[in-house]
Amino acid sequence: MRFRQIHLDFHTSECVPDVGGKFDKKQFQEALKVGCVDSITLFSKGHHGWCYHPTKANVMHPKLKFDLLGAQLEACKELGVRTPIYISAGLDEKEVGRHPEWLARNADESTLVTKNFDEPGYHWLCFNTGYLDVLLAQIREVAELYHPVEIFLDICAPKPCYCSRCRADMKKKGLDAANPDDVMKQAEDVYANYARSVREAIDSVDKNIAVFHNFGHLHCGRRDLADFQTHLELESLPTGGWGYDDFPFSALYAETLGKEYLGMTGKFHKSWGEFGGFKHPNALRYETSLSAALGAGSSVGDQLHPLAKMDMSTYKLIGAAYSELKEKEPWVKDTRAVADIALLSSEAVGVAAGKEIKRTADIGANRMLLEGKYLYSVIDTEEDFSKFKLLVMPDCGRVTPAVAAKLNSYLKNGGKLLASGTSCLAIDKDEFAVDLGVKYLGENEFSPTYLNSQDRLKTNNGVLLMYGKNHRFETAGATEFAAVQNPYFNRTAAHFCSHAHAPNDPTDVGPGAALTKNTAYIGWEIFSDYATEGALQCKELVTALIEKLIGSEKTLQTNLPDRGIVTLRKKGDVLINHLLFAHTTVRGANTEVIEDLLPIYDTTVEIKLKKAPKSIVLQPQGKAIPFEYQNGVLLYTVEKFTCHQMIEIK
Repeated sequence: MRFRQIHLDFHTSECVPDVGGKFDKKQFQEALKVGCVDSITLFSKGHHGWCYHPTKANVMHPKLKFDLLGAQLEACKELGVRTPIYISAGLDEKEVGRHPEWLARNADESTLVTKNFDEPGYHWLCFNTGYLDVLLAQIREVAELYHPVEIFLDICAPKPCYCSRCRADMKKKGLDAANPDDVMKQAEDVYANYARSVREAIDSVDKNIAVFHNFGHLHCGRRDLADFQTHLELESLPTGGWGYDDFPFSALYAETLGKEYLGMTGKFHKSWGEFGGFKHPNALRYETSLSAALGAGSSVGDQLHPLAKMDMSTYKLIGAAYSELKEKEPWVKDTRAVADIALLSSEAVGVAAGKEIKRTADIGANRMLLEGKYLYSVIDTEEDFSKFKLLVMPDCGRVTPAVAAKLNSYLKNGGKLLASGTSCLAIDKDEFAVDLGVKYLGENEFSPTYLNSQDRLKTNNGVLLMYGKNHRFETAGATEFAAVQNPYFNRTAAHFCSHAHAPNDPTDVGPGAALTKNTAYIGWEIFSDYATEGALQCKELVTALIEKLIGSEKTLQTNLPDRGIVTLRKKGDVLINHLLFAHTTVRGANTEVIEDLLPIYDTTVEIKLKKAPKSIVLQPQGKAIPFEYQNGVLLYTVEKFTCHQMIEIK
């Protein structure tokens, strides 16, 4: 897999004239050179359904007069640029007009993506109809014509569908279309058949062609979906609603699956489909550096104008980031993460139990671990727990007997566990299935509640407001670490005080957090709380408990500021420490942007090592820096860096 990729979006309506009219091979090549691009995903068919090359399995765009895809491929071949080929799978507006019976339907017969035909937008097609045969023929044709290194298929996911064909199939299988679980089972069957059929169609031509099925979020615990892919392209446009915390979560999970993976961002101010929208060059520098720090290649989304002339300002923007990435590649490729902690995703625990769980708790836990500068991975229930010093199980996801047995075995063998809320409860009863030294008593009837920190926190102590749901428990072998206080009353029309909620009744009503030698339990749904409210006391309570459990065992410590990110990766016998920092700002309604990259001074790093290193070198500068090694701890200081610095430890 290449590390400097472009995803050249090209969804072009038949209403647009002179498609490809300003394509020029030399201009196209010059853009790739300026952008320092080594791979570009080119389009066979976009969401409108038209092809950009001569075809027997489809229809060439009516406003296109030549083989645009072929011309682009020829230009790339001359430069040695890799060329995956894109085919829109789930969306094909041309076929929607020809075959409305192929449309996927909601329960009320409305259509998916765009609910009707009174608004502009695309409409999802069902893979359980004749459309699948059409799509497979298109895929085979692309494979036969071009033998690409990869086929990128878009808008593909198990999606509930109530079309007549899916309803009929559900009836045959004894499934109830009124039962959402049954409808989802049908959707899974349809998707699995689609994915297998795609692989068979490609293999009938060339078994060496890679395939990727894209639909944004990589669901933790859905290894079955990941198994349909030869590699992973993690769509995560920070300005498009994903935010800057999203990609680390996806990448840290993707790495555990053993497949190559890259991060997909965009050049846009916001997101896909934005002509004339640009982010600041510093944002792309940071985003591609973040991918590198997580062992991933980069893919930057661009939107080709219908005339097919490349926008040079876009490729100057991309080139500023990719020229830096090219220098860094020797220290990025073929590395693996060093991790002390595993975030056992609540989404994945839900998958194991056959329950859908929202990602809120995972988002909060991921944010805390990033901000706490911990070395961690994101895992599902199938991962080997013994690799990690500590498991974090955020807030929710009752565990199956199999998962409970695995967790208890991990604890018995010296592993450590931090749980909260209802995580670690048995799937079929209100009792902990894992030995945490506590007994579950049920959900607290008061909301919000208060944390009596008992002077355990770093910044503020005393009695602190907790916005999230609280669960009552008593100690049964564990030691109380913090206590719960309730408000005088819940806020109602008959009972209210001040502007928001009643003050605390200054009486501890039970433990709020408890600790044993190898476990910690927090009664609040504290990670969800942090995801939605971001209160400092949530992070500081979690951090305090992590430090109690593994503080002396942490591989790395640093004074990097709150918004900084640190990773440690291994390449053979060499360690590469990545330091990143960028100040993010929310602009508009909810667009997280990066503009200024401020220098960071005197960053100290401590790393536990079994023996003293031979050298510490800033890369790619090749500059050696002084270091100390005492009692198994390496210490060095990076005097100044901006955006991203790699430190090679030999």
